[in-house]
Amino acid sequence: MKNFALIGAAGYIAPRHLKAIKDTGNNLLVAMDVNDSVGIMDSHFPDAEFFTEFEAFSAYVEDLKLQGRKLDYIAICSPNYLHLPHMKFALQNGIDVICEKPLVLHTADLDTLLRYEAAYGAQVNSILQLRLHPSILALREKVQNAPAGKVFDVDLTYLTSRGKWYLKSWKGFDEKSGGVATNIGVHFYDMLHFIFGNIVKNEVHYRDEKTTAGYLEYERARVRWFLSIDANHLPANAVKGEKLTYRSITIEGEELEFSGGFTDLHTQSYQRVLEGKGYGTEDNRAAIATVEVIRTAPITTSPANPHPLLVKVSA
Repeated sequence: MKNFALIGAAGYIAPRHLKAIKDTGNNLLVAMDVNDSVGIMDSHFPDAEFFTEFEAFSAYVEDLKLQGRKLDYIAICSPNYLHLPHMKFALQNGIDVICEKPLVLHTADLDTLLRYEAAYGAQVNSILQLRLHPSILALREKVQNAPAGKVFDVDLTYLTSRGKWYLKSWKGFDEKSGGVATNIGVHFYDMLHFIFGNIVKNEVHYRDEKTTAGYLEYERARVRWFLSIDANHLPANAVKGEKLTYRSITIEGEELEFSGGFTDLHTQSYQRVLEGKGYGTEDNRAAIATVEVIRTAPITTSPANPHPLLVKVSA
């Protein structure tokens, strides 16, 4: 049984981490979040210690170490801009990390993490759960088995409604979240790299606080993409769940069905980490580099390969 800590226990994604820790037969000793709406912990680890201040949390972690109860892992679900300092803290204390995406906001931060891993002998593991999804794995195999010169035409569309709260939270500030492309899209860019190989070209056709669109070329794919949190862009057949969402990935005009199969991917990710097969710091470089360019690249006007929805924002 491994001992875990969790930073960001009140966040949206934290319940999946709590479930994964429990389902893999491990124990949560302590959690931390600046918000105290963490009743979900009672369903998994009611005896875990909890702090709302990082200083108190870090002091407790050091106390555990002196008591011979050193943590094996710190799971990090904090806001994007805090991932790097929280990972530094874990690594400095010789504790391995399991961190949500985006791992960091800048490729230079990846280099920093590599130096910390080397200096302190601990390791970063990242949650890249789409790499474990059966439909994604099947598509990757199909691409690898296609004729060597085959380049696939892909359309990626992800529209998910967010209320006025979104832009007033840390997610609405590029320096904290990385913007829409990073916050809701980084796992798609990792998926595209995982399936279609290295990136060759990266154009941005539109970018504002709610919407971004562009064109990517990979070794094996030409990708037109459109991401938005603006409910005005949702089609009539958007899926009604916690929020209205429309997600579509077509390859050569054929829809990739991967709406299901997400339930246990975090648990599978944890199991791989525990087996020494987790995705590490360097595995994140392609996706982080992609969104880094998307945030800063000049807008390509009159693009040759526009996403069909680009007319909605450029008219």
